[in-house]
Amino acid sequence: MLIRQKVLSTAIALSLGVLPLNYAVADTTTNSLFPSSTQSSMGLPDFTSVVTSTEDSVVNIRTMSPVRSPMQSFEFGGPDDMFRFFFGPDFPIEPEFQFQQPKRRSKPNTERIEPSGVGSGFIISSDGYIITNQHVVDGASRVIVTLNNGKEYDAKVIGSDKRTDIALLKIDANNLKALPVGDSEQLKKGQWVLAIGSPYGLESTVTSGIVSAINRDTGDYLPFIQTDVAINPGNSGGPLIDLNGKVIGVNSQIYTRSGGFMGISFSIPINEAMKIVDQLKETGSVQRGRIGVVISEVKKEVADALGLKDTKGALVSNVEPNSPAEKSGIKSGDVIIGFNNQAINKWNDLPRLVGLNKPGTTTDIKIWRRGKVETLKITLDSTDPDTKVSASKGKSSPSDASKDRLGLTVEELTRDQKDELRISNGVLVTAVDGIAKEAGLLKDDVIMVVDNQDIVSIKQYQQIIKKLPNDKITAMLIRRNNMTQWITLTPKK
Repeated sequence: MLIRQKVLSTAIALSLGVLPLNYAVADTTTNSLFPSSTQSSMGLPDFTSVVTSTEDSVVNIRTMSPVRSPMQSFEFGGPDDMFRFFFGPDFPIEPEFQFQQPKRRSKPNTERIEPSGVGSGFIISSDGYIITNQHVVDGASRVIVTLNNGKEYDAKVIGSDKRTDIALLKIDANNLKALPVGDSEQLKKGQWVLAIGSPYGLESTVTSGIVSAINRDTGDYLPFIQTDVAINPGNSGGPLIDLNGKVIGVNSQIYTRSGGFMGISFSIPINEAMKIVDQLKETGSVQRGRIGVVISEVKKEVADALGLKDTKGALVSNVEPNSPAEKSGIKSGDVIIGFNNQAINKWNDLPRLVGLNKPGTTTDIKIWRRGKVETLKITLDSTDPDTKVSASKGKSSPSDASKDRLGLTVEELTRDQKDELRISNGVLVTAVDGIAKEAGLLKDDVIMVVDNQDIVSIKQYQQIIKKLPNDKITAMLIRRNNMTQWITLTPKK
């Protein structure tokens, strides 16, 4: 069986060679083809008009970085060293032929500026603002931008964001030709696109292809546009352009096992990139909103037990104290299905959607709770929580213990336990057996909700357990090690 390894690597061509693993930027837009008169007799698009109208907006980027030379010693400290170098360390030297060994002299540490890489970028304003990748300029002490007409400028890095791999540069120039910005939300699979950049330092190189997929999850913070446009080292930061001459993406990554292009390229959607650029231009850095929840995937059995039609959304496992989520009324066990008028299709969509909004933003958040949709207002902040909640394992009165049909022995929570866990209801599991053990419940779990009902006492808990229908999936919301999660089980006769 052939095992293929996925490598996403930085697309920077080094001055002494090329990194074996490459990142490349792919820019995509969603517009239609030029009129049929511009297409070849084979029905394929003619890119000449697009290239002519856009290539002056694409730039080559070279970076210089400091390199420190290590301390070095001279090879031979004296004649004896020279003898032993040629004849071996045990070569005997008669006393009358031995020389006094001078001290070895060392060269001091030196630091020099050397070329460190090349990449691409594109102009977004006539007064010299340029977008590229963060990894292209990372660690550079000097950034040199070369326009399509050959003019060179020293560029200032206005700001960069490692999480999205976006950087904003500025050169001291005016009357530049800016590349029109398209709408990456309108992209469709199969749409023709092209890339212009400097692969391996070959400036103003044009390649073309189609959009292979949109919202491709590669494990990074952003969803990518996937294309088959040829991208190689040096293309990083360049534009992905549609047939209307608008930039729809920033080329960023490739899929490779060889270090070169293999037919799969990834670009940052321009809509997401521009949100980052706006913040970099305003403040030089990126502030991301947060709501203060810990989330997980909605598994099928949990979705079925909660009455959800599918596994879309983000399951809230924990709500941080005094966080925006707590203030808005979000609770552990809720399923967040929408944020800021956008659906949460995958659970890891939520951090990205929240992070693209500034702290202080007030918006709507939709949750699924007990069989119905609720819409709450939430105001984002950016302060990391400094309060940690730890589970209590204090003992309760044995007289409160009771055993149920699921194989669970539970006790009432003490007031101190509730205060420490920051919960107002639930029963403490003291022993596990039978169905509950098979389902994954553990000693010291706190059962907070059963069958969409808050657990407020052992008596009420026992009544709910007795009435659970046989052979039907039931969901329990439990708290374990400072986190909450849903567990499903099926009661038997």
